[in-house]
Amino acid sequence: MSSSMSVLRARADDAAPGHDEAAGLWRRIAGDARALASTEPWLRRRMHALLAAGTPERMLVQVLSRRLATLDWPEPDLRALLTEVLDAAPELVQLAARDLGAVTERDPACAGPLHVLLNLKGFHALQMHRAAHWLWQQGRRDLAHSLSNTVATVLAIDIHPAARIGSGVMLDHASGIVIGETAVVEDDVSILQSVTLGGTGKEHGDRHPKVRRGVMIGAGATILGNIEIGMMSKVAAGSVVLEPVPPHCTVAGVPARVVRWHDAQHVPAREMDQRL
Repeated sequence: MSSSMSVLRARADDAAPGHDEAAGLWRRIAGDARALASTEPWLRRRMHALLAAGTPERMLVQVLSRRLATLDWPEPDLRALLTEVLDAAPELVQLAARDLGAVTERDPACAGPLHVLLNLKGFHALQMHRAAHWLWQQGRRDLAHSLSNTVATVLAIDIHPAARIGSGVMLDHASGIVIGETAVVEDDVSILQSVTLGGTGKEHGDRHPKVRRGVMIGAGATILGNIEIGMMSKVAAGSVVLEPVPPHCTVAGVPARVVRWHDAQHVPAREMDQRL
């Protein structure tokens, strides 16, 4: 494992919810599913199937396999593969719990974690990426690419399976997000729709952005090249970022420039304040 990946994993482990906190979140999901089954007949069968899955791992597998099934990946095959991955890497369910909590906390339109689990494609794409990334690390790269391509085709979110993404991440709305092969997104980051973390051309090697902890990237922003977006900074909607961004600031424009400095206590990813 590379030193940068070790740091990312250590930060994710530090930020992961405790067992009781994660268990409480999944209990809330089950309780909300029972309540919804009792009040909405058109969703009753779906809620009963979710509850019958039993464990958080199987709930996650069921939702993802139903949402992402295609002719190339029929639901039973996708369910079997995701079950294999989560059985081998149970820590991915802990990371999913952090993502569920992050979206529930930050999205004012979110009624609760059940809504995130069932309906939000940014969450679905991120969990599928975690499975694809695990396969990539095991050397099963063709299979990893197949899963990532399925997500790109079905959900219009294109994340290379080699990209390294922390936990507590929110992909809000998420349509049109592109994250390149050598990109790094640390913990507690929020990314809105149509954001590109891309390269600058045909260069090889380490060529994509490194987004540090607590960053918020506004809708339609484009960040190009192996540059760092400093921790607790904000990239305004529609900006084009070609140079490194210092920590604790807001950048805006084409090309982006620093337009404001933040107090150290501000966490743009959690505040989700779109204003400059």
